[in-house]
Amino acid sequence: MITTCGSVLRSFARALTGPRAEPVLMFVEGAAGEGKSHLLQELADLPDAPEPARRWWRCGAGGGPSEQDGHRPEATLWLVDDVHRADEDELRRLRGVLEGLGPGSAAAVTYRPEEIEVPGLPLGGTPMTYPGRLTVLTNRLAPWDEERVRRATEEALGGSGCTAEAVTRLHERTGGVPRVVVDLLAMVREQWPAFTGTAAEVDAAGVPPRLAELVLSRTHAVPPEHRPVVWAAAVLDGPAGRDELAAVSGLGAGTGTGALLGALEGAALAELGEGRYGFAVPLAASAVRATLPGPVRQDLHRRAANVLSRRQPVDWAAVAGHHRAAGEGHRWLRAVERAAESAEASGRHEQAITLLERTLALPGLPPQARARLAPLLARNAVTGLRSDQTVEVLAQIVQDAALPPAVRGELRLDLGLMLCNQMGRSHEGWQVLEVAAGELRDVRSVLAARAMAALVTPYWPGVSVDVHRGWLIQAVAAADDSGDAAMRTAVLANHVGLAMSCADPEAWELVEQLPVQSTDPACLRQAARGLCNAADSAVWLGFYERGADLLAAGRDLSARSGAPYTEHSAMGTRLLQQWWTGRWLGLDKRCEDFVAATADMPFIASDAYVVRGLLAVAQGDWGEARSWLSQQGTFGTEKLPVPLGAAAAGAVIRLALARQEVTAAAEHARAAWKVVADKGVWPWAAELAPWAVEALARAGDGAGAHTMVRNFAQGLGRRDAPAARAALVWSRAVLTETETEAEASGEASAEGRRSGLLEAAALYGEAAAAYGELPRPYSQALTTEGAARCAIAADTEGAPDDEGASGPVKDAEAASRPAPAPEEDAILPVLAELESCAQRFTDLGAVWDAARARALLRTRQPVRKGRPPGRPSHADQLSPREEEVAQLAVSGLTNREIAATLHLSPRTVEQHIAGAMRKTGALSRRDLAHRLDATP
Repeated sequence: MITTCGSVLRSFARALTGPRAEPVLMFVEGAAGEGKSHLLQELADLPDAPEPARRWWRCGAGGGPSEQDGHRPEATLWLVDDVHRADEDELRRLRGVLEGLGPGSAAAVTYRPEEIEVPGLPLGGTPMTYPGRLTVLTNRLAPWDEERVRRATEEALGGSGCTAEAVTRLHERTGGVPRVVVDLLAMVREQWPAFTGTAAEVDAAGVPPRLAELVLSRTHAVPPEHRPVVWAAAVLDGPAGRDELAAVSGLGAGTGTGALLGALEGAALAELGEGRYGFAVPLAASAVRATLPGPVRQDLHRRAANVLSRRQPVDWAAVAGHHRAAGEGHRWLRAVERAAESAEASGRHEQAITLLERTLALPGLPPQARARLAPLLARNAVTGLRSDQTVEVLAQIVQDAALPPAVRGELRLDLGLMLCNQMGRSHEGWQVLEVAAGELRDVRSVLAARAMAALVTPYWPGVSVDVHRGWLIQAVAAADDSGDAAMRTAVLANHVGLAMSCADPEAWELVEQLPVQSTDPACLRQAARGLCNAADSAVWLGFYERGADLLAAGRDLSARSGAPYTEHSAMGTRLLQQWWTGRWLGLDKRCEDFVAATADMPFIASDAYVVRGLLAVAQGDWGEARSWLSQQGTFGTEKLPVPLGAAAAGAVIRLALARQEVTAAAEHARAAWKVVADKGVWPWAAELAPWAVEALARAGDGAGAHTMVRNFAQGLGRRDAPAARAALVWSRAVLTETETEAEASGEASAEGRRSGLLEAAALYGEAAAAYGELPRPYSQALTTEGAARCAIAADTEGAPDDEGASGPVKDAEAASRPAPAPEEDAILPVLAELESCAQRFTDLGAVWDAARARALLRTRQPVRKGRPPGRPSHADQLSPREEEVAQLAVSGLTNREIAATLHLSPRTVEQHIAGAMRKTGALSRRDLAHRLDATP
């Protein structure tokens, strides 16, 4: 269980094997369970010591060698265990052996320092004569640190149960004592076969029998009249001062000090720090408490509550626990309230939520207590990061007819906010908020304004933007009537979000009105929310630099004012901003870390899920893409905020088109478009429109595609929404290209088709230039590719029928065949731009897009027959095409999907994969991924 110091082992090896080695004596001190016997076994296993030279001496077991054994002629390794158990006669014989150690001999002597008769003298009070040639060492064993506890937990429970929460709790409760850690892990494994790694499971495992026997025997050894000081330490369950122990025990200062000294001498208690006393192993307190009679235990808890109330700062949660254990219900609830208020004031919202949830879930709580505590819970849950259990608690409480109407309305308000913002149940939350606004209108104008302000937020599907504007008028009036500065700021924060989302000209002026220099913490929290709302809306509009500045200011203000929910929401906006501006390096990991950090409330990480899915699409990992875009099943995508849902829908439509699932793509496009149209915030159509237009056009619904483009243009009007305006041009390019392709099968002239393709190329180029200004490098590259695709098709007779690509996606079965010789001077700049575009895809990490762009290039640069002199044959290495196919294969694409991307037949793809597997020695596609990663 413990690893010894290497220098100690080397000293012993030299003593046992050197020709003139001097004798060595090592004292090993350590508390019970810290691994002393294990250390002796390590010394016994030294390879340089011959087996007959090892001699064990277990003190207190009777017998043992005589003094004469210390003068043995041969080198001897003495392993003396538990010297604290030796009586005077045994100590005398042991001193004789140790004084007689000869050259080449060594001894290791272990003991518990808390149990030796004379402190600091493990061999008793009789002085020992150390020979001058004897080297004396001391090795003090220490408890395990948290990392060593983590390794032991992983060994015992496996990786799934080795959570940070479980490891921290195990380390705290065991004090890191190795024997206790191992015993407790065995109990956890036995009691929780499906251990999930929570601190509650660790606590519920109980006290290991070995530890319980040790602490109870030491407590029993304390004289009865002094035992209350040990009981007091058990009830306080943490380091306590001498006077505190005396007060809780009821012994008084004089008797209490004497009792404490006796408990320390008997090792029932230990000094844990300067003037602080308690159990060396915190878990031992539970064993002692369990033995106390009820009346005695209640008296101790009552005195403990009084003592802790005098500490500064007061730990009101601990005080509440003692009052409850003492049976003092009224004092318990008041202390819970003060604990929650203290936690809220210092930004410890999670602590307040946990305490209040646990309290409010108890049956028989007095109505007046519920009326005080429930709003406190709701307020912390709205600001904090947890709400799942809180929602259920509040949903039950608001049904209580005994609650005052104002309290019930406040609870309903916070319940509605949590349902919308943290649970993703916007339809239900909207209805709850409407009821709350009605309940509060006549009783509490401040809270009525808050409910109305919540109804101003436009992100949720199902309600028109005009309805939000109507609620804004009412919210502004209610906030002004209330005279509350924080409430006026709350309404302003939501006004900012609404105006910025709709690209209203007044939005930037409203941002300047946010009171970011206020001295009122409540105003600052609302101002922080307003900044983050503005940043999120600005990023969706395409103002990435200004959005980044707002985001930085909002996150900083959120952290300083104690608004963790707002701070985490801002982190999601930052991921979106990094996706659009091409800062992809490590973005997948940042998304996954954010999802993991918010696992208890996944809706707050919806931005991260979508961004991770968009990355997977670009990387060609389509299986992963669908999983992330569907939020990995944590909640329905139809519950996403409208702009985020539109972006996710655009990616799903793109995937369906790439797989030639045109009908499914069109159905999804119509459903997603309806959500945006019903909302009426047209800048939010930017990430959906190009793919939705293409889906309808390819499904033969040209009229529907035209209507989409027309509605998008009319909805935008003259609004300053750069991303949406670029997307509108892109959508027109897609519509022009697809209509021209449709005409190719009719009677349209070649010149007419060529004119249409050149018009589409010009529109794609205009969109690419607009995206370059934002900047949005990935969208710029996609539209640049579209321009090149149309230009090449226009320059090559019949090319629109033969080529295939995604964005727009064409027939993957069309064979890649040499085209007629182009007018080289006209097409060369296009090819150069396409080559640059393919490189931009590669630099971003968009494997699928890069492969598709290079495949389009090869349609105008066909491979010559034969192999030019000096060109490598790739006999043992992957050819460029094999590597390209292999990369797409290991990303998850099927042979048919790879064929569609690269303009190859599925049979050719199959041959390239077989060649790649043969050359790398891979046994499967999964193995091929490992082989490619290992290739320099």
